[in-house]
Amino acid sequence: MKIRQNVRHWAAKKSLTTPVVGGVVRSKLVDLHTSVFLDRADEDRREERREHLDAFFDATFDTYVAALDAGFTEAKAREITHVQANFDFYNHGWTEMMEFPSDELTDHYDRHADFFDRHGITIDDPLGDFFPAAGIPDAPSTPEKLDDPEHPHAEGGFADDVYVEDGEGNLVVGGRDEPGDVDVSKAPGVDE
Repeated sequence: MKIRQNVRHWAAKKSLTTPVVGGVVRSKLVDLHTSVFLDRADEDRREERREHLDAFFDATFDTYVAALDAGFTEAKAREITHVQANFDFYNHGWTEMMEFPSDELTDHYDRHADFFDRHGITIDDPLGDFFPAAGIPDAPSTPEKLDDPEHPHAEGGFADDVYVEDGEGNLVVGGRDEPGDVDVSKAPGVDE
């Protein structure tokens, strides 16, 4: 999968495991992810998906921290959460929100199968053990979109590894090394 990585990602990683600031950053990251993906949805579908996406993305931050704890790099841990989101989008028929084509679902699952299996995550159950006790609000599906899926925001051909685009547009396979001077104040939401 192709993702971006910059100083804000490193700061978010550090802050999500730091008391007090972690909750603020997590809330801001949930808002950011919901906003980005709702912007990809049809305008008349956005509000009916908001609560579902807020709760879903909040749960994926537990996955992110667990992946970091398991030794995954920042880029791979974040990619795992994006793969989870794409499983959820696919299950709902929200193909216009997907980041990779639906015919690559199994490839992305297989790359992280050990982690996914360990945590009960499947394409049909994208949160697995990270499903929150309070549940996830339902949102209407559009299964008809699965018959002839359109993926206007998907980038195919990146299913064999995580590809990280840096601020200069360079593509690095596997991600970049974490800088030694990560400033938590650069994380989303901290400066507010």
